[in-house]
Amino acid sequence: MPTSESENSAIIFDRNAVRRHQARAAASFAEHDFLFREVAERLADRLQDIKRSFDVGISLGARGDHLRESLMGNDAISVLHEMGSNTGSPGIAFIGDEEALPVKPNSADLIVSNLALHWTNDVPGTLIQCRQALKPDGLFMAAILGGETLTELRQVLMEVEAEISGGVSPRISPFAELSDAASLLQRAGFNLPVADSDTITVTYSNVFALMHDLRGMGETNAVVTRPKYFSKRQIFLRAAERYSELFAGSDGKIPASFQVLYLTGWAPDASQQKPLRPGTASTRLADALETEEHSAGETADPENSN
Repeated sequence: MPTSESENSAIIFDRNAVRRHQARAAASFAEHDFLFREVAERLADRLQDIKRSFDVGISLGARGDHLRESLMGNDAISVLHEMGSNTGSPGIAFIGDEEALPVKPNSADLIVSNLALHWTNDVPGTLIQCRQALKPDGLFMAAILGGETLTELRQVLMEVEAEISGGVSPRISPFAELSDAASLLQRAGFNLPVADSDTITVTYSNVFALMHDLRGMGETNAVVTRPKYFSKRQIFLRAAERYSELFAGSDGKIPASFQVLYLTGWAPDASQQKPLRPGTASTRLADALETEEHSAGETADPENSN
């Protein structure tokens, strides 16, 4: 059942709009899926480094065959079931919503997600459901877009819209920050939480080519408070000009940054490593550092220090 925290979460994204954008992009998604393919390979590399077997794996929010294809060479995964929001991918095993997972508790050894969970309104609630779906000592691994994604476009649109319209509209989705990612896993009850990030930079001929790619990915604005009217053409013409002024390289191409956060956590199990209780260590830290130990509040004598 959803937690009270989940029920009280703010609605940031229009989930119906997210599904519409993804369904619209499905027919030509393969022409714009470079980011999903690259991140799927990076997730597969990380899983390859974990030396254990997974009888039942679930891929959440699958769009295309990228993750399944990347994991085909991993003999440690016996079965991988893919959950998607539509039937756009032939590999999807069942339909579901990342905010209300149709997965039984303690039924999976592995849950992995490739660039899907950043569209959930209640990330902690979704992570809790993932942890509950895992068997003890099951592994959760996900890649989501981070807060530095499209930082150049965000800066340009804010500047230009303020200049032309005298105000700013939410045009780029808010994403999680790396500094918060590990704590999200902890709040969801995962053990050994780890979060790190990569930045993938792609170059385009102009801002309109970037926007065309975002539409083709199904990654366009779905914020509830987004403008519901057609924006002034002048805003985008000026944005293209300003983007080039601020960021274009010597070849005239503009960069677009995609920050990818990688979240890893384990469902609790008695066999996992645990930190020692204070005072139970067999070796003193002071001995390991070859220095003197002082009690709290005790000040070292600078004249006798080494």
